[in-house]
Amino acid sequence: MDLLTPTAIQHFVAAIIYSGLGIVLFFASFVLIDKLTPGSMWNQIIQEKNTAVAILFGCAMIGMGIVIAAAIAS
Repeated sequence: MDLLTPTAIQHFVAAIIYSGLGIVLFFASFVLIDKLTPGSMWNQIIQEKNTAVAILFGCAMIGMGIVIAAAIAS
């Protein structure tokens, strides 16, 4: 069984491109959510140790990850 067929290589390259796109979109959504909320979420989570903000932000990132994954998969 040959693993380096042209189709396999095309699928591998597509997976790498879509993974990179997903990471870029995820980072952009992180920045967007941070800008839309009052104050700096990063400072609230890291410096202030605000657990509620960390949970809210984590839930938002999980939701955004699901949306990005569904968009890429379709």
